[in-house]
Amino acid sequence: MDRTPFTVSHDTRQTYAGYYWSKLPLWLQIVVVYVASRLLATTIMLAFAANQDDTWQTSARPGLVEFSNLWDAQWYERIATGGYPSELPRNDEGRVTENAWAFMPVYPMLVRIGMLLTGLPFGVVAMTLSLVFGLVSAFLFHRLMTTVLDRSTAMFATVLYCIAPLSPMLQVGYAESLQMCFVSALLICLVERRWALMAPLVVLASFTRPSGLAWALTLGLYFLYRWWRLRRDGLEFPRRDVVALLGLGALSVLAGFGWLLVAWLVTGDFHAYLDTELAWRAHYTGPGELVPFTAWYHAGEFWIGGVAGIVTVTVVLLAMAVLLALPIMRRLGIEIRLWLVSYVLYLVAVFFPQSSVFRLFMPIFPVLGVLALPRSPLVRVLLVAGSIVGQLVWITWCWYVIGHDWTPP
Repeated sequence: MDRTPFTVSHDTRQTYAGYYWSKLPLWLQIVVVYVASRLLATTIMLAFAANQDDTWQTSARPGLVEFSNLWDAQWYERIATGGYPSELPRNDEGRVTENAWAFMPVYPMLVRIGMLLTGLPFGVVAMTLSLVFGLVSAFLFHRLMTTVLDRSTAMFATVLYCIAPLSPMLQVGYAESLQMCFVSALLICLVERRWALMAPLVVLASFTRPSGLAWALTLGLYFLYRWWRLRRDGLEFPRRDVVALLGLGALSVLAGFGWLLVAWLVTGDFHAYLDTELAWRAHYTGPGELVPFTAWYHAGEFWIGGVAGIVTVTVVLLAMAVLLALPIMRRLGIEIRLWLVSYVLYLVAVFFPQSSVFRLFMPIFPVLGVLALPRSPLVRVLLVAGSIVGQLVWITWCWYVIGHDWTPP
């Protein structure tokens, strides 16, 4: 009698795992991916917190809540508990210094509401809301990816989104997880031409993180693209779409300058918002004015210097342009590609590159759809492993505080 024990091969186990995974409802798959990714990120953050020294940002070996509310989270706490200053702080030379006007109001006001309803402190409410918004953003991102990719690829793109190097931002006291919700939702509206829903979303997005002008450019480029395609095909541009796109474009411009106007009304200083933003840059460049499309070259001069700095910045900008123009990017559809181009142009126009550059590039996360295209298991394993290593590198460099740290996230 054959007493050889029955065994299940590795391939069979993989087949069983894939079979049972495919039987889960789609919403549950996304929840499982998100929860697993957050447990991973939390474990990493706790490991770093256990080795955190006492600094100006944090006590030694802080708990998860304290460690998750460093850096700009402290500005959001000031806004949630005390609002915005009616008088701008100034140094001995009369120049505006860092203050709360650099941060948009939607996220801290939501945290404030949560604090009032629950009686819980800022740190707990901010973390909880960010986690919830992160889950919503994962659902919305998957929904967006299904408009351009098949279901399996869209799910792997969602996995990459949840474990991306900067994915810990989805659970800390920052507005980024809410911003990701708005980016995905607005792109879904643009792809499906849900113009009425876009109007309130673009306003809320613009008062969550600076993005209104990038959306205005996206809509303008999309209008030109639609006009060119329809004219080429001998078709008429539907009046409804013409009116909607022009109206939304104008609204986006107004929303893009909206916070500047609010700061002006409250403080009486038309330059309140811009001067506040430039106060952070002054640590690198000294006092100066905002001149669009010059900050990256100023950064090249500051970080590298001379001709080498100019050449490096030029190469970086050309590389970004080439990557956005790659044929494979067409898989994302024209709407997503126009957003990527517009947002990158916006950052190049106004942002001075330093360690926060990685976080500020988070809204180009739809490019993960392209990274998810390869079907090779080896490539996908390497992408997952690389993302986890990226989390370790980013937390070490940007989030973990070392003395008087100069590398903010």
